[in-house]
Amino acid sequence: MTYSISARCAETGAFGIAITSSSIAVPARCAWVGPLGVVVSQNVTDPALGPTGLALLRQGLGASAVVNNLTLGTPQPTWRQVGVIDRYGQVAWHSGAQALPTAAVAEGGGCLALGNLLVDEKVPSVMIARFEATAGQPLAERLISALEAGLDAGGETDDEHAAGLHVAHIFDWPVVDLRVDWHDAPIGELRALWERYRPQQKDYVARAMNPGAAPSF
Repeated sequence: MTYSISARCAETGAFGIAITSSSIAVPARCAWVGPLGVVVSQNVTDPALGPTGLALLRQGLGASAVVNNLTLGTPQPTWRQVGVIDRYGQVAWHSGAQALPTAAVAEGGGCLALGNLLVDEKVPSVMIARFEATAGQPLAERLISALEAGLDAGGETDDEHAAGLHVAHIFDWPVVDLRVDWHDAPIGELRALWERYRPQQKDYVARAMNPGAAPSF
């Protein structure tokens, strides 16, 4: 019911994820970003894997070790899809045998696409190709562009209803955290939100760093 693209920006060290699903409130259960890595938990979701994975990344564990710990700690891991990218850009994932068909995974340099209940198993590889083709653009833009490519490639078998775009960089709080729930075209609505937020992103960071000099709205 879900497909996602996660990545570490090789230029800035930021981490991000773009995700969509036919289920409501998918980002709240599935997408977790921090300044030291990203964790995605999908299919029949165990939301506890997100904060647990970020905590393990803070302890210095690499992506493979984090995935191993998460699959050992969740009930019935054969139902789970889990992906992790660590501070070095290392990628690891688990896609259990009970992942809803069609399930597929693709990875590139510092990026990972996971999907289940897909129209076509090529959807994740199409997303990775788009992400890599947009090198040099802001991470959030690259992620949402990859999500759009997944939709154009067929997406999932049911209609998408929720989507999210999340980026963390340096700070414990996300510098991008945009969500759409129960919309007929959530990816298009997410694009509209990103275009509205994009020119203001740096100003909200400035409010945290130097409020006396930051612009107001």
